[in-house]
Amino acid sequence: MADFLAELCDTDRSNPFPVWDNGSVGYCFTQLVLNVLPHTALALASACYLNTPRSRWQSFTWSWECRIIISFVQVALFLFDVVTVIFFPNLKTLWLEVLVDSVAVIAWLIHGLAVVALSKSQYGRSLGPAILPFFAVLPAPALIINLIADCQIGQVTCSDYLSSWLRFILICAELTLLLVYLVVLVASQPGRDEMNPEQEPLLQDQSAGSEGEIMAEDGASWISHLFYFWMNPIMKRGYKLQINQPNDVYQLPLKLRTHDIEEHFQKCWQKCVLEEASKQEKKQRKSKSDGNQSIDGHQHIRRSSWRDQQRSEAAQKDATSPNVTKEVHLLSVLNKAFGCRFYSLGLLKFIGSMLGFAGPLLLNLLVTFMESDTQQMTKGVWYALGLFLSTFVGAVLLNQFNYRVMTISLMVRSALISAIYRKSLRVNTTTLSTFSVGEIVNFMSTDTDRIVNFFPIFHDLWSLPFQFGITLYLLYQQVGVTFLGGLVIGLLLVPLNKLIASKIIENSKKHLGQKDSRVRLMTEILFGMRVIKFYTWEKHFTEKVAEIREKELSRLKVIKYLDAVCVYMWAALPVVISILTFVTYALLGHQLTAATVFTALALVGMLIQPLNNFPWVLNGILQAKVSLDRIQRFLQLSDQDLSTYYMAREPEDPDSALELHDASFSWIPQEASGDSGTRLEGSLELLNLNLMVKQEQLIGVVGKVGCGKSSLIAAILGELNRLGGEVYISSQNKGFGLAAQEPWIQFTTIRENILFGNKYDAKQYKEVIEACALSEDLNILPNGDQTEVGESGVTLSGGQKARVALARAVYMDKELYLLDDPLAAVDKDVAKHLLEKCILGVLKDKTVILCTHRTEFLDMADVVVLMEDGRIAKTGTPSEILPKVEAYPTTKQKKAKKKVAAGIKSPKEEDQEPEELTPVGEEQMEVHIGPEEVKKVGAVSLKVYRSYWMSVGKWLALSVLVSLLLMQASRNLSDWWLSHWITHMGHQNATGQNRPSAALYARQLVRFIRSQSKGKVSPQLKFFLTVYGCIAAMNTVFTAVRAFLFAYGAICAAVIIHNKLLLRVLKATTVFFDVTPVGRIVNRFSSDLYCVDDTLPFILNIFLATIYGLFGTLLLISYSLPWILLVLVPLVILYFYMQRYYRFTSRELKRLTAITLSPIYTQFSETLTGLTTIRASRAVARFEEENTHRLELNQRCLYIGNTAVQWLDIRLQMIGVAVVTSIAIIAIIEHALKRGNPGLVGLAMSYALSMTNLLSGVISSFTQTETQMVSVERLDEYFTEIPIEPQEGHIEVPSSWPQHGVIRFRDVVLKYREGLPHALDGISLQIGAGEKVGIVGRTGSGKSTLFLALFRLVELSEGQIFIDNIDIKTASLRDIRSKLAIIPQDPFLFSGTVRENLDPLSQHTGRELQSVLEQCHLLDVIERMGGLDAELGDRGKNLSIGQRQLICLARALLTKAKILCIDEATASVDQKTDQLLQKTIREQFADKTVLTIAHRLNTIMDSHRVLVLDAGKVKEFDSPAVLSQNQDSFFYNILKAPT
Repeated sequence: MADFLAELCDTDRSNPFPVWDNGSVGYCFTQLVLNVLPHTALALASACYLNTPRSRWQSFTWSWECRIIISFVQVALFLFDVVTVIFFPNLKTLWLEVLVDSVAVIAWLIHGLAVVALSKSQYGRSLGPAILPFFAVLPAPALIINLIADCQIGQVTCSDYLSSWLRFILICAELTLLLVYLVVLVASQPGRDEMNPEQEPLLQDQSAGSEGEIMAEDGASWISHLFYFWMNPIMKRGYKLQINQPNDVYQLPLKLRTHDIEEHFQKCWQKCVLEEASKQEKKQRKSKSDGNQSIDGHQHIRRSSWRDQQRSEAAQKDATSPNVTKEVHLLSVLNKAFGCRFYSLGLLKFIGSMLGFAGPLLLNLLVTFMESDTQQMTKGVWYALGLFLSTFVGAVLLNQFNYRVMTISLMVRSALISAIYRKSLRVNTTTLSTFSVGEIVNFMSTDTDRIVNFFPIFHDLWSLPFQFGITLYLLYQQVGVTFLGGLVIGLLLVPLNKLIASKIIENSKKHLGQKDSRVRLMTEILFGMRVIKFYTWEKHFTEKVAEIREKELSRLKVIKYLDAVCVYMWAALPVVISILTFVTYALLGHQLTAATVFTALALVGMLIQPLNNFPWVLNGILQAKVSLDRIQRFLQLSDQDLSTYYMAREPEDPDSALELHDASFSWIPQEASGDSGTRLEGSLELLNLNLMVKQEQLIGVVGKVGCGKSSLIAAILGELNRLGGEVYISSQNKGFGLAAQEPWIQFTTIRENILFGNKYDAKQYKEVIEACALSEDLNILPNGDQTEVGESGVTLSGGQKARVALARAVYMDKELYLLDDPLAAVDKDVAKHLLEKCILGVLKDKTVILCTHRTEFLDMADVVVLMEDGRIAKTGTPSEILPKVEAYPTTKQKKAKKKVAAGIKSPKEEDQEPEELTPVGEEQMEVHIGPEEVKKVGAVSLKVYRSYWMSVGKWLALSVLVSLLLMQASRNLSDWWLSHWITHMGHQNATGQNRPSAALYARQLVRFIRSQSKGKVSPQLKFFLTVYGCIAAMNTVFTAVRAFLFAYGAICAAVIIHNKLLLRVLKATTVFFDVTPVGRIVNRFSSDLYCVDDTLPFILNIFLATIYGLFGTLLLISYSLPWILLVLVPLVILYFYMQRYYRFTSRELKRLTAITLSPIYTQFSETLTGLTTIRASRAVARFEEENTHRLELNQRCLYIGNTAVQWLDIRLQMIGVAVVTSIAIIAIIEHALKRGNPGLVGLAMSYALSMTNLLSGVISSFTQTETQMVSVERLDEYFTEIPIEPQEGHIEVPSSWPQHGVIRFRDVVLKYREGLPHALDGISLQIGAGEKVGIVGRTGSGKSTLFLALFRLVELSEGQIFIDNIDIKTASLRDIRSKLAIIPQDPFLFSGTVRENLDPLSQHTGRELQSVLEQCHLLDVIERMGGLDAELGDRGKNLSIGQRQLICLARALLTKAKILCIDEATASVDQKTDQLLQKTIREQFADKTVLTIAHRLNTIMDSHRVLVLDAGKVKEFDSPAVLSQNQDSFFYNILKAPT
């Protein structure tokens, strides 16, 4: 040290560091102590504030500006001083001056950056931390001493050199800036830097304390960016289990904001559209010029020549975006939007990959250094330093590469999901029908994920071949051509791997298709669960799902076993290549050295990665291409172009509100209609419609079931494909007030459903509630209009849903209203109220088109339109049209018929169960019916792991673990044997050999062949080779066993878990389905089950192999260099706490990500169901905003979760760097002490080079395993916590039961949950055999609950129900429900054929099915569609609502049940059909017991008795004749209600 200081300071060796020299402070002491130390302290103190988070309220005052300017000017001055020093002649303290100035440059640069960060933080309103100004002015004494010394010795005045003057001026300038810095601090009082009171944010404390208000990454320093210091607060919160909701994590950085990405993506899309349009325009310019000549000759446009005008307009718009969009490739748009940023990251990948080769090369040099006794120690130090720098810089660069790629992947994910959602909102119903809901949801989930996963592997496409080539060259440098044997094996595996990869990708496509089918079927099952339970179809649909699942599993088995082959090949390949290489090398007569062997081993490890990964990179790219094409096909759909759909020019009549001129429409998608000139069989078309509607008119539309009334509404809305003609709507830009025939209700409160995004106006809201007869309903509901309804309004009755939908339309205050049969499901009083208060009241100044079968309410219409078979048969006044409608109940008819034409659910139409109205009890207020899903907190419990263990099979799982242990042990043993071989041979031959040339290899190969033929191989060499070969053979066997056992176990778990989930869900109570969104359950069957099928086994396999590999590495390193335990023990402790710290946060973020993902799917499914209403009300932009908000919440959690992985990775990389550096240092020390073993050092170092990846791999794979186990946890929750129905009974009922159909209720009490009022309260009555009973009552009286109790969909609290003297509680559910029949009010059909919907169990002949269809007046319609094998589409979308109700009636007619329950199944059919159906019911069920909940009194007037319920009690039970004569009866009041 003394020599070093004497040389640095140019002092005497006896006194190298004088404090006082020649009457003044020593120069060296001044520079090192008074200058370097303060600047070092300034740098360290400033670095602590580099990652200060940016404040939302910045106050950038003049004092901070001055300090920033001074700091960077100081940087410039000290840099200039370095240049000046270089030109100073004969300066003996040159390196001292360079050291001082360099430290000063670094210090002031860090200080300047820190001041910039502080000025933008909360410190900006004050002077900032006091320690920084203190250290900033601390170097001033050194500058003053230097100035005085220069003046005393005449350095400046006596020097003729310009550099001396410059240095003097620089010192003066530096000192002056420090004094200015001090003056600025004194002059700027704290009060001046504070914000004015007007600038202070409201609720500052709350905002400052909320992590959700802090933007991730933005405002952080470069050091914070490199090591993710800005993540520390969120990691700490996660460790303390304080991350419980999405708002607990940071906001997304500005570059990842979903809205900005959407805008950027759309701009790039439009640019691509314009570019494509320009290309097409150039191609078509010549043909268009010829076409335009003929068009120009017909400038005069008359009404009669509208087709010519339409052709002209179409020709002018050939190059516009709706058409050109089909030619725009999604890949081109992604490339334009994100390509430049993404491709530039390749530079980081390149440098990081190149630095990866430094490890093996420096390992070779280090081991060679240890094998030699002549090299200087400084070389070993430089080798250790090189290992440290290469591993450190490479780790940082590759970590930043992964992080940057991750951010771009999230951008692409956000852009794709938004684009898919945006497209679904802009495509009309006919075009969108070519895709199912399940397919579109898969576009957003599986396909988007595959495209996102493409981005991390794209750069491998060029980097892997590059690494492969360099590795081969370096391997050749080590062992010559002897590596070719192993290389040939590896290369032969590449085409084999490619073939396997192709098979895997082929089966993955088919597997994905089967998954789509299964998810689509499960979605239908969940929506139709009540129907399934009513008809006891659980077994049938279980078998149907199992059939699809079996096909899915067959593909999964192929994928898993092929995957196992790949795992086996590439896990065994390193050992195979090593043994072939080293055996050949040894047999050729070369001496194996530690440097050669372990450098080659490290290079073989690097060689395996390109060989192994490249086929999978190609697979990933191919998968992304398939998903890209799938999404491309969806995004190519033509948008709903209202500008061309509606007539642009004004009509002749200025008072016209709607005009149709010779207009024809079709439900066939435009693409299908373009491909085929013929009409698809069974599809409905509206042909040659001519209609003129003036403003403020009430138009009634009537006709038979399936005549096209709802299609007319859809045509006006623009949801159909217009084949020809003109459509004019005066207010189409403002939208429509739509009340659809099938009401669409959102999963939110009633008030939010009615407001539908509009501002709340108390007066208007109250008026709408009153007009739509909802006041009394809201009074009954527990929370009034703040009551949340279930998904699709499941907790509301049919009439309530219709009136809520009507109220929503009325509140919009549009000019044109389209009401599709809103009076169908309400009684006469409510219908009259809606007509007078709503349609003729609030909407009296609006144009209203009312489709209805209730023709008795159309007397006040201005115009009535009669439709037949898709055509307008006649238009006229009510008096002209209504008499033509059969069964029209005019005022001239009998008074009795007039009285019974209405329903009686006064004022509502269907029973509203209290449980459904209050889906959440007091004990479940945390898990309410809303879309929020409860997030579990803490570690995944051992019960979840045990559940998966048992699903795999305990003995099979144990076998997998044992095979993994044997595989890793044999792998480590083979490497140890190599080390032992080298050490043993080294003792016999201490002198190394030079690396032979290629020619020498050829000669040695010839000698080897000759020696083999003579059997002259050394016995000792044969012994080592034999043992090495046996160990390698064992390793390959254990690797194969492990791979295939794991694949088999994964398939077993997939089978068991799916079957348990399916059976549990199908046995769940109806209450569970009422309060759980379908999207949440579907998420279990799609995303969570996909994790169990594919992702979890893949990650778990990696984790187990990595953890065994890490243990093996630690054991071998500790065995090779025992002193490394001094470093490993603290690092292992640090590692343990670091992974624990990380896992707590990662686990919570994964759960939050899963929970925020479900609402996206739920809202998307809900949006697809209500697209017509959304578009009609012009609410598309609002729904896009809501989707953006939900997506942003999910992106926030996903981004922080992925960044947490990188936060951990860089820290683990530093641990790996520490281990590698420590081994190198220990090896050098042992070498200096003459105790080093090169073989063991090489073994330890070769393992240490891979330790970084192992450390990172263990935590990341374990964390991913744990996060994937969250899916098992969510599934296990359904296995154990879903309430299920009691399936079995105590007795076995006779097959002929019930023979008579006698029903007896004895003191029946039913409540849906503890704490809720009784839905049925002491019901006691008896219904005789074959008796026909009508059931009436107000909303909440218990009518539907009576049916639920009879079918045991809800169990009784007290009392008994007997059917033919058998207590139904003692019988099994299947026996009860299979013996009863029901016709529900809400018709539900499954996708499939007519035959499958009527008779899914195949119990009836085709003739029987045709017979019931004829009785329901549906046979002609079905035959036109293609007969019993005609497809009905998703949920029967190919039929109208009325036709669906008739299918449900046909189901009931097929049953031979003695008891039939009818929940007014003919509400959506016309009067004539209704009368015919009532006649059919009377004839077919003449000897059966029939219970009918009445909506139209004419359906129950011929009943034997009428049951009147009120508040769950029997109020009246007598014949209609008796009750109608009793003026005090409730029934009488209904009959006498005014018309």
